[in-house]
Parts: sequence; structure tokens; C-alpha cells
Amino acid sequence: MALRHLSLLDFVIVSRLDLGFDAGFSVLTGETGAGKSILVDALQLVLGGRGDALWVRQGQPRCDIGAEFDVPTDARAWLEAGGFADEGVGTVLMRRTIDASGKSRAWINGTPATVTQLRELGQWLVDIHGQHAWQSLTRPAAVRQLLDAYADIDTSKLTLAWQNWQQALSAWQQAQAAQQTLASERERLLWQISELESLNPRDHEWETLNQEHSRLSNAQGLIDAAQAASAALQSDDGQTDALSALAQAQEALQALAQIEPEFTAQLELLQTCEAQVQDVARSLYAYWRRAEPDPAQLAELDQRIGQWVGLARRYRRTPEELPALLAGWRTELARLDAATDLTQLHAAVERAQADYAQKAREISTRRSTAAPRLAAAVTAAMQELGMAGGVFEAQLERLQEPTAHGLENIHFLVSAHTGSAPRAIDRVASGGELSRLALAIAVTTSTLGPAATLVFDEVDSGVGGAVAETVGRLLHRLGKDRQVLCVTHLPQVAARADHHFLVHKESDASGTTLSHVIPIAIEARTQEIARMLGGERISATTLAHARELLDHERHTPVKGFTPARTRKSPAPKAPA
Repeated sequence: MALRHLSLLDFVIVSRLDLGFDAGFSVLTGETGAGKSILVDALQLVLGGRGDALWVRQGQPRCDIGAEFDVPTDARAWLEAGGFADEGVGTVLMRRTIDASGKSRAWINGTPATVTQLRELGQWLVDIHGQHAWQSLTRPAAVRQLLDAYADIDTSKLTLAWQNWQQALSAWQQAQAAQQTLASERERLLWQISELESLNPRDHEWETLNQEHSRLSNAQGLIDAAQAASAALQSDDGQTDALSALAQAQEALQALAQIEPEFTAQLELLQTCEAQVQDVARSLYAYWRRAEPDPAQLAELDQRIGQWVGLARRYRRTPEELPALLAGWRTELARLDAATDLTQLHAAVERAQADYAQKAREISTRRSTAAPRLAAAVTAAMQELGMAGGVFEAQLERLQEPTAHGLENIHFLVSAHTGSAPRAIDRVASGGELSRLALAIAVTTSTLGPAATLVFDEVDSGVGGAVAETVGRLLHRLGKDRQVLCVTHLPQVAARADHHFLVHKESDASGTTLSHVIPIAIEARTQEIARMLGGERISATTLAHARELLDHERHTPVKGFTPARTRKSPAPKAPA
């Protein structure tokens, strides 16, 4: 089970739609233009596809798309890291709205999300194969990714090794080209550092210098203040002072303390004050007796402060910034010393190149081993899809220069018939052959990714007859392992489905055309299969044929073809 529920509101020609989905193989059928691909379009949007105001139903302010999926085990860490935890319910709700101006909003489990986050989560949920899927097989990057997925190759370490090599090479080349400039810069830094090192500015020294300078500049005033305060607290000439006053106050209260208990508490406070005043008086006395002006030390401080101020002005900094400036120059000098060491830089290039080469050779070996296995699997599928004698090849082309993705490009070649030479896919003329080839590759590789839901949007275009029956059986068998949704116009494919949805259009009272999707079964399904077989005029013959087809397809196994085994794809990155 994967996709559980899909809801649409004012989407294209859908007014409102709520659909539940089950496991297995489901098909969507309907007349041409009924809107069969609308559900696929809606899924692509809610999974981070490109939004546009054209998706909004005419005359409405916005469209709203919601989808509920089972949460893959591998996606739980991503959800938690992004703040989208499912609270243990086992499902994830994805929603997206687009208004008439084209503005898009998105949510995951009710929490606002970006379209990029929808797209990242979607990698675990749905894999969509469109009717023009063959076009991606002509793009080197897509072809390489497909073969790497088949071979279970992760190129992230190779890409990192490539980047390290290129960075080391760039550093060495820049150092070679800038040797004279670097030497001049190094000489300038050495001179500046030596000048600041002669001062040797230390952290917080500037504050200490200013405090000491202020004290020495006011030495006589400090001595006079200490002497005056000391005399006020305890004089030598018998005049009234603070200690004498405190003693007199205690004496006055002492005689009557037995009568008034409150005096006792006051006496204790006076005794405490007396002890504290005595301590202050002794400290002040000691200070003014030992302190004296020091012109020599003051002159030294004046000189050092002058050096600080002079260098600060020269380098247009505040004095407080000089220690940090010196540290920064020393760091820059170390960088320049490393940049001018061409031998060391070249050695770094060789190490990085060797690391890349080793990883690239390992990946080349694995690609060379996987290419014929993939070719054999797709070739086998082609035989089942009416391309008897056709051959598929995965060709590795050695590149003249290494790249971030390795030492080779991969090309897919195909011959549609016995005796014809394999050629590039985009040179295969028949549209039917292209569709069948794309389907063969899609079915062969559809189990490689982590997505639990596979969507096939009219990939059976250009297919008919016995081949159509094979397509239906292949998709039905895929539905035993994964949830498969298929938009089709072929009755042979529709007859093989476990679940059948009918898409039809009708006009409302205002004449507006609306599309509806309903699940059908038994007789309604027979009627739809008959319509697909014979057109609008359904006869007893087509009905009989439809019943026979439904019964026959339920009991016909797929022969001779085995899809690729399931592989776990690299997980998307967590949000910032």
C-alpha cells in the first residue's frame, strides 16, 4: 500500500474529487479528452512539479490538491529532521494550492513546506513514467543515472573526489601564476608583522595601560585625598573625628541600655561601624604614607601609549584592535607560505588525482559489468512486447578527459528487428517502437527506486493486439509487489487491473464542462471494456468479447520476463 487518498478542488476541469486507492494494479480509462491524465498531473504537482495559474479551474480563486501516502521507513528520518514528523500515524499528508495569479503554497503534515521539500519527499513515494519517457533516454545524464541505479552505484564519493582534485589543481595553478605577487605580498606582511611585534601588543593591555596612566597622572591628588579622609576618620591632633564620635555615641547609649532594650541593637550596629571605620582608617593611612608620585614610570607609560596610538593611526585601526590585527597577519602569512610551496601543492594535486582515479576505475568496472545485464533484461522485455528479434545495447564510450561522473558516457542503442544494426534511440523512426522500447525499459527498471507507487501515463501508446495483452500482464504482475496506477486506452490492459476507475465528462446546469472519476466494477466495468473495444455503439458481440477478455486476462500468466530486482536508491538530503 502506498497512495491512500487523493483529493482535488477546482483543478483544471475538476470541481471536486475525493478518491481512495488500494494496493495492486489500478487503471484509469475514459473517452479521449475526458481528463484521464488529470490525476497524474495532480500527483506531479503535489509532489513538487512546476505550478501555473492554468491549473486553476476557470472562474475560481485557487486550486487545492491533497494526497495521503503511507510513510516509507527510510523517509521517517527526513520527516523528523524537517519538522514534519507523522506522530506515529504511519501516513504523510501532502497538500498544495495554486491561486489564480500562479502563487503556490505547500504543506507536509499540516506544516508549511517548500516545493523543493515536496520534491525531495516525493522521491520516496511515487515514480511516474510518461508517454514520452523515451525522450529522457536520449539525455546522457538520465541514461547514466539509470545504469548506475541498475548497478547499485552511488557516485557521490566520486563527485567529491573530483571536486577535491579540481580544487587542489586550481590552488597549484594559481600559486604558479602568482609567485611574484605572492612574494611581494609576503614581504609586505613580514614587514608589518615585525613592526607590530616590536610593540608586542597583548590582549586587554590597552585598557590596563590607560588605567595605570590615569593613576600615575593623578598620584598627588590621590595621596591628598587619602590623607584628608584618614584625618577625618582618626586625627592625631585630638580634634573631633569619626572614631571619637562613634565612641561618644556608644558611651551615651551604654548607660541606659539596661532600661531600653532597643538601645542594645543600636549599640551592636555602632560597634560594627567602629570596627569598619578603623579598618578604612588604617588602610588610608598606609596608602598615603607609602604612595608618592613616580615621574619616571609615568614617562614610560606615555611612551608606550604613544607607540600604540601611532601604530593604530598608521594602520587605521583603534588601539584595541592591534592584537587581533597582528594575529590575523600571522595567519595570512602562514597561508601565503603554504601557497608559495609549489612542491607541497603539486603533491596534493597528485594525491587527489590518484584518489579520483581509483574511485573512477571502480565505477567503470561496475558499469561495464552491469551494462550487458541491463541490455539482456531489456532485450528480453522487447521480445514480449512485439519487437521479436530486437536488440537493446548499453554502450560505454570512453571519454578523452575525466569528468565528475566518471571516465565514460553511456549510450542506449536499439535495433527493432532482426538483422538491423543497433542505433541511437532518437533515430528509431516508429513512434510505436519508441513507446514499446520505453515501456520495456520502464518495466525492467521500475523496481529499482524506493517509490512504492508506480504511475504509467499512456506508456502503451502505439501498442495493440497481442502486445497489448502482454503489457497488461506485465503491469498486473508489477502490481503484486508495488502499487501501480496506469492511464490507458487499451482494453487488454484495463482488463488486467485489480481496480478500475472511469473518467468521464459532463456539463452542469450552467453549461460548464466538468470531469468526474468514479470506481467501477462488474457490469459497469464490462460496459467500459466493451466501449474501449467497439466505440460508442456497444453491441452484444462487444459485450461478450469484454466479458471474455475480463475472464481470460484474470488467468493468463506472464511468460519469460523478469523485471530487475528491487534496489534501494540514495535517500534525498535533509532540510536546512
